[in-house]
Amino acid sequence: MRSGKLYWPNTLLKSLARPARQAPQRSPFTQNMSRSLLRLAACAGLFVSLCLPSVVHSQAASAPNFVMVIHGGAGAILRSSMTPEMEKAYMDTLTIALRTGYQILSRGGTSLDAVEATIRVMEDCPLFNAGKGAVFTAEGTNELDASIMDGRTLNAGAVAALQHVKNPISLARLVMEKSPHVMMVGAGAEEFAKSQGVKLVPPHYFWTERRWKGYEAEKTRADSGKTGAVPGEERKFGTVGAVALDKAGNLAAGTSTGGTNMKRFGRVGDSPIIGAGTYANNLSCAVSGTGDGEFFIRNNVAADICARVRYSGVSLQQAADDVVMKELVAQNGGGGVIAMDRKGNIATPFNTPGMYRAWVTSDGKITVKIYKD
Repeated sequence: MRSGKLYWPNTLLKSLARPARQAPQRSPFTQNMSRSLLRLAACAGLFVSLCLPSVVHSQAASAPNFVMVIHGGAGAILRSSMTPEMEKAYMDTLTIALRTGYQILSRGGTSLDAVEATIRVMEDCPLFNAGKGAVFTAEGTNELDASIMDGRTLNAGAVAALQHVKNPISLARLVMEKSPHVMMVGAGAEEFAKSQGVKLVPPHYFWTERRWKGYEAEKTRADSGKTGAVPGEERKFGTVGAVALDKAGNLAAGTSTGGTNMKRFGRVGDSPIIGAGTYANNLSCAVSGTGDGEFFIRNNVAADICARVRYSGVSLQQAADDVVMKELVAQNGGGGVIAMDRKGNIATPFNTPGMYRAWVTSDGKITVKIYKD
């Protein structure tokens, strides 16, 4: 079918080339000049029309790209201790969490909204060491940490040592958006939560039989003078985290955790530390980490990966591998990260037996993995 845009120059040429009935006689030079100009116009119009499909294709190729990657912790996740039922439960929950964020991104929502909503799903699931299902401190209590960062503005919010907040990631975002501060801890953070209309929950909300049994077993060993992990138990329970790139090209990252089992003296790990366990910058990348928090803090892991991408010009994969698989390994620091650059490339290196992780691309394809293969 002929389109007007493609053929109008030739049609115009034919109609204008015929002398009008009452038109005055023109010199051969004038007639030749007119014909030349009309032919030039026809060629120009045809060129534009032929190029139009290429322009459309180029615009389609640069359509907004939105991507999301999440983790549910890294550590001693051994195949030998993973039942098919438990593996399916983890895979299904990671899928549900990922779809929650994907739906927000696909509708044009922000990366911050996607990160917060996705992490809330995992905080509400007793399978993960965040929110309900968090591990216990040496005193038999739960203390929760979280942080979130906006890659567009570099604004960030963090909370630590919470005992009554159902979704720490949401309180971290309130700290970022509703206060002049970056981090709040303990009773002060919970007082701020109440001022923002956040309903506090009783401590027993976080209790789960699985975590309590792990705490009792390790406490018994500690009281008897024994050291090391309880046989068959996952000593490093990890954290949960999410990184997203929205249609506007903005990155965001968030992390939430219950810390380490049997932690003492109000210990705080890397998860709420901006630059250590969480970092996002539109100029480079966004990262959420999981593992031995002390090593992530000492090495400023999340920010280091982004700095390598930004200033050294290395790929995201190389930067993440160099930090996680070389720097941390050399110091006997276990763990992993999920990372994404501003083009939507992702990296998920880990130096432990496993890391719960999943990602989804703008075409809706979801990938969920636990082990290296």
